[in-house]
Amino acid sequence: MSTPSTFKAADREHTSVLAAAEKRTLIKIASSLPMWVNSDHLTGLGFVSLLAAAGCYWYASVEPYALLAVIVFLVLNWFGDSLDGTLARVRNKQRPRYGFYVDHILDCIGMFFLMSGIALSGYISPAVAAAFLVAYLLLSIEIYLATYAVGKFHLSYWRFGPTELRILLAIGNIVVLSRPYAHILGKEYLLFDVGFAVGAACTALILIQATVKHTVQLYREETK
Repeated sequence: MSTPSTFKAADREHTSVLAAAEKRTLIKIASSLPMWVNSDHLTGLGFVSLLAAAGCYWYASVEPYALLAVIVFLVLNWFGDSLDGTLARVRNKQRPRYGFYVDHILDCIGMFFLMSGIALSGYISPAVAAAFLVAYLLLSIEIYLATYAVGKFHLSYWRFGPTELRILLAIGNIVVLSRPYAHILGKEYLLFDVGFAVGAACTALILIQATVKHTVQLYREETK
């Protein structure tokens, strides 16, 4: 059984559009944070921010401008969720098993609450929100299994990662605030229904692509 002294972290693969610039920015921020701030504080901030964003989506059902508050909490979520691992690496205080587990289980729980909040906002059909959540969690399962079985942790696909998705969601909030409906082929649809349906479909395609790729790779490696 692996012990902390022999555990080998998986290789990280992050090829999103903003990955390089984001990495430089995060290292600069991490280097300037006071010593009393640690990775657990940042992980907690990221999680609580998702819960707060979920609450703002729910409140948007009666006060549309709560959608703008969501953007603030998405920024705080980015700060905490993206910086916790960077801070540990900058200070050489990594806890690869603990950090990986806590960070990503909280991400999944937080996403459940976020999508529940969006579903309660009235700006999306609950079925579409559920479909996106299921697709997201299935892809998360594939990523975590591949991290263990293949030894590679994918932080992005198709040049998109968590940061780009946050930006798209923030833009969507601003647009929905003034134009909650989209007209397609003479029919009216909730704009978030269209956006999240496309997101669910793309996530499903990524899941299929990654599953086939890793299944073939592992089969070839273990049947030589």
